[in-house]
Amino acid sequence: MRSSGTSWAFSPQFFNPVHLVALLFSFAAMQIAHVPAFAKSSSEKSSADKHQNKAQPRMDSNPISFEPISFNDLPAWEEDDHLAAWKAFLASCGPLLKAGPREPTPGSAGSPQELLDVCSRAVALSKSKTPQTRQGARQFFEAYFQPNRVVGNDRDGLLTGYFEPDIKGSRTPDKTFKVPVYRRPHDLVNMVPESERGSKSAALTHQRKTDRGLEPYLTRTEIEEGGLEGLGLELFYLKDAVDVFFMQVQGSGRIELPNGDKVRITYDGKNGYPYNSIGRLLIDEGHLTADEMSLKSLKKWLKADKDRAKPVMRKNHSYVFFKELSGEQAKAPMGVHCIPLQPLRSLAVDTTYYPIGIPIYVDAPQITHATASREFHRLMIAHDVGSAIKGSERGDIFFGSGDAAGRLAGVTKHPGHLYALLPLHGSHAHKTASDGP
Repeated sequence: MRSSGTSWAFSPQFFNPVHLVALLFSFAAMQIAHVPAFAKSSSEKSSADKHQNKAQPRMDSNPISFEPISFNDLPAWEEDDHLAAWKAFLASCGPLLKAGPREPTPGSAGSPQELLDVCSRAVALSKSKTPQTRQGARQFFEAYFQPNRVVGNDRDGLLTGYFEPDIKGSRTPDKTFKVPVYRRPHDLVNMVPESERGSKSAALTHQRKTDRGLEPYLTRTEIEEGGLEGLGLELFYLKDAVDVFFMQVQGSGRIELPNGDKVRITYDGKNGYPYNSIGRLLIDEGHLTADEMSLKSLKKWLKADKDRAKPVMRKNHSYVFFKELSGEQAKAPMGVHCIPLQPLRSLAVDTTYYPIGIPIYVDAPQITHATASREFHRLMIAHDVGSAIKGSERGDIFFGSGDAAGRLAGVTKHPGHLYALLPLHGSHAHKTASDGP
């Protein structure tokens, strides 16, 4: 999970911490007859004005709500590849249904149970012999969801990016690979569900179980100075602490072993401390300017002088633990609840506002480097969380794996807007679906 379920997106102000998450819901599969077929013929667009979900305003100093709009109000909605979005939505439905239902979160968008209902239909449709097309996928979203804009937000929307790095490493220490990557300690206790870690990261999200009770876990400094040595927790070894640090920020990584084999590892808990952006710290101290700051420039600054870098990285007390993936799970980096992340379709969000699995339409026209069309208007799915992802219009785009994805993610810090697609009430959705495309 990027928290990979972790993800990282770099920006000087929102240098992404690990993206992690866990998924939430489940529901019995519905009859395929209730699912709109993915056929090429067009269907009547659903009219949801009288059958909409509206989240209750969040009770804080800046309450927000979700205001229903039409699909025609979404910029360039008709130009998107809705089939790609549907496949991303489907990727999270299995884990959501397996995780089971959860209680609604006050102020969060939509109904968890209604989202599970739609997931059941999507899974049933995927198992049918019905042709799946872009037009049919668009009909699916328009039949079962109502787009909503955020109302009451006093901050501009912000989109950043994260990716899965490729890093050389070893299972055993040697002269080249000396710095350990640790697996999750047995005495680590979750204080909040991993899917809620990002939204509740101001307090300790994990603690240590001791004979005296729960206590704060070791800090990054204490761990790097040998606090976990001798416990058999070493999972892999990397070249230096900077490589470990950046992989922790991303929440996942592909490790290339000396024999050429590659293994995938992912977030498996953290020591519980809030994430602190060292990029912001270097700007504030005058080492780099905001214009100079990027993932590449930050890594270059840290690696240029490792003695100088060590105390800077230790300003971030947060420390991430990993696990090795195998089998089907090893085919893709993972978000919350082991959701396989989809490049340019998976989004890390603040779960204060958006439950995992909700489709979110992203309008960020200034992101011109991410797609061949040099435009970014697309339907994405809330698959992940991160400690730096805070706000009702704050999103972290998963760019994929490897250096090319890292270059794109590392320069992404652009304004934009998020529109939540909330599941319609069951009675109306069933009627629309039965009409067929």
